This record gives sequence, C-alpha cells and structure tokens, in this order.
Amino acid sequence: MNSTLYIYIFILTMALATYACRVFAFTVIRHPIENRFFQSFLYYVPYVTLAVMTFPAIIEATNSPIAGAAALVAGIAAAWLGGNLFLVAGTCCMSVFLLELVL
Repeated sequence: MNSTLYIYIFILTMALATYACRVFAFTVIRHPIENRFFQSFLYYVPYVTLAVMTFPAIIEATNSPIAGAAALVAGIAAAWLGGNLFLVAGTCCMSVFLLELVL
C-alpha cells in the first residue's frame, strides 16, 4: 500500500476513536457524577496523562539521561519553592546546559 493511504487510515482511526469516546460519554452519563472516587479519578486524568507523555521526553531530549533527570529534579525544586513558569524553565535549561558541558 501507499504510505499516504496509511496516513489517512491512521487519521480516520484516531478520529473514530475520539468520536466514539465522546459519544459514549454523552449517551451513558446523563446525570452528574456523585461518586467521589470517580470524580477524583476524572479530575486527575489530565494531569497524569500529561506527566506520562512529558516524563520520557524530558529524559530522552538530552544527550545524557542523567542531565535530563537532573533537570527534572531542578525544575521540581524550583516549582516547589514557588518559582514561576519562566524561572522553572530557565532552571531546567541551565541545569541541562551545565551538565552537558561537564558530562
């Protein structure tokens, strides 16, 4: 098969999967969710999904996985101490830069 055809098949499959999830949720869940466990689960799903997608990229984006892990730790520390997004990103970039020079 042509590679362009594969791309169209993949896009169609992703669109159908997304549409099916939305239709399923719309038709099955018609009243507000009262279960606290399920509410909590749904609340944290976007954060967990973002973390699962971001963590491997942080480790693999550098030449050395040690520099990526150190940048992650430095970014967490900067955020924990109340740094804004610019400060956290700058701390991560600077730690990777310095560790890439050393390693």
